[in-house]
Amino acid sequence: MKTRVSIIFAAVALVILSGFQLIQKQTTLYIIGDSTAANKQEKAYPETGWGMELQSFFNDEVKVDNRALNGRSTKSFRAEKRWEPILENLKAGDYVLIEFGHNDEKVDKPAVGVSLADFKINLVNYVNETRSKKAIPVLLTPISRRSFKNGILTDTHGGYPDVTRKVADSLKVPLIDMLAKTEKLLSDLGDEGSIKLFLHVDSGHVNYPKGKKDDTHLSPNGAKQIAGLVAKGIKENKLSIARKLK
Repeated sequence: MKTRVSIIFAAVALVILSGFQLIQKQTTLYIIGDSTAANKQEKAYPETGWGMELQSFFNDEVKVDNRALNGRSTKSFRAEKRWEPILENLKAGDYVLIEFGHNDEKVDKPAVGVSLADFKINLVNYVNETRSKKAIPVLLTPISRRSFKNGILTDTHGGYPDVTRKVADSLKVPLIDMLAKTEKLLSDLGDEGSIKLFLHVDSGHVNYPKGKKDDTHLSPNGAKQIAGLVAKGIKENKLSIARKLK
């Protein structure tokens, strides 16, 4: 009897130890950004942020901690103290994916919108503060909206993506050009073919009784494909975390 109890105790201890070792080895990958990446409540389904799908591309040595939120910009994310707890908990070797732009563009809304100059300053601050904790910042340009005119995809983000690219270049920050990647994806699919990536719901849906046609936010299919492009960008940048992709 004692032998059996000892075996069970040893097995439980081994499981606990293995779990502890996994946690110790884990790299946390934070996502900060807006609604295109954010976790969604059940009442918003089938709207899905690409950040909700990213964990499935990694093994158990990576923990994706998605802090992106609807409506946030580089300005409001900090003003609401959303960044503060992330910075406090950042460990050496952790990653921060930084994707803003959709709401920064809304300069008519002072609580969120920022000028191009302030957008640059805000991105630089996120990068430098991440590096101060010996963590690794990665800049992402905003994903494309589905905005076709006469069958041609048009850009809606103005100068904001280019600011992100320039900050990445000047500070030697890894860049995943999500605007370029998603523009190619949408253009290849075409005006009609790209509908499936976005929140288009017929009337009668439990969450959208009148239906919904939203060319900014993603469907589950779209979120999965966009998360795949993020994973591809991580691999293309040869980041150390790429070894933990499935």
